[in-house]
Amino acid sequence: MSYRSKERVLAALAHEQPDRVPINYLANPGIDQRLKNFYKLSSGNDEDLFSLLNVDFREVAPVYRGRKLHPDVPEKGIKVDDWGIHRRWVEHPSGGYWEYCEFPLQDADEDEVANWPMPSPDDYDYSVIAGECRAKQPYAVFLGGPGQADVINKAGMLRGTEQALIDLITEDPAGLLFNQRRTDIQLEILRRTLEAAEGGIDLLWIGDDLGTQIAPMISLELYRKLIRPIHQKFVDLASSFGIPVLFHSCGSSSWAFEDFIEMGISAVDTLQPEAAEMAPRSLKQRFGGRLAFHGCISTAGPVAMGTRVETIDYCREILEIMMPGGGYLFSPTHKLQDNSPTENVIAMYETALRYGSY
Repeated sequence: MSYRSKERVLAALAHEQPDRVPINYLANPGIDQRLKNFYKLSSGNDEDLFSLLNVDFREVAPVYRGRKLHPDVPEKGIKVDDWGIHRRWVEHPSGGYWEYCEFPLQDADEDEVANWPMPSPDDYDYSVIAGECRAKQPYAVFLGGPGQADVINKAGMLRGTEQALIDLITEDPAGLLFNQRRTDIQLEILRRTLEAAEGGIDLLWIGDDLGTQIAPMISLELYRKLIRPIHQKFVDLASSFGIPVLFHSCGSSSWAFEDFIEMGISAVDTLQPEAAEMAPRSLKQRFGGRLAFHGCISTAGPVAMGTRVETIDYCREILEIMMPGGGYLFSPTHKLQDNSPTENVIAMYETALRYGSY
């Protein structure tokens, strides 16, 4: 039986075995452009690249139409987004990143946080969402991403990671207010988008980086007290629209997976094999049938550091571990990095298509 992309993804999330594993694509600008050059595509031609790589997912999002809330700092090369996050371009040998810098709320008190300009849900254009969903209807249409519902990450971008963690441990009123204000706004934007979609959205993607490479970022007790209630609101929103939730977390995060199951989360994303307690075989044995898995193809392993043959062998091994019984969606753990050889990335997607059939 042949599946459409939408049916394929929803079957995998329901722990069924479709015709093949669903495939997703995430990439930094450098490797993305090299792939487009290889396939002789223009820089903005995402759709043809997705088709060539057999990607089953498509994204929709409302467009911000409001005024710019925070000025850039051009004399320092700093761009500032509408939440006030400061970023500066930093080169590395294979490309570059917009790195976070100058954390403007690091020493802010409760009044300063309360008055910090943040986007209003009224300033987004939801009118195009239904049309976009209809245009992408054959695919699994998702809303959100790893930056939705995240508490530790976004607080760290404006208050600094150290202060963001201190806020949680000490229950600092300014830090807790920041977390509540921002996630309430995100929740309302997502709610309005889901309403505007008229049933055309298949999946809500949220996240928070809960682990380092060697251990949890915070205790389970702290997660349950201060962060889980926020995440639960987003899960409940998705549930009210009858769609599953994919939860992104970097690092060692399996310590929270039992809670995710209780909360109603359907699938987990990233699944860095190098991190503690994140071995693919162990995850499949412990949580297979209760959580679906999206990711597991390391962006720090053979795809980036190995040969084409090593990439193929590695991807085949992950498929052999994660495919049985359904519940696996093939994807890089993070965005493919610019140090990944083009031929390895092509081999990765060819392997998914060749060896991912049931």
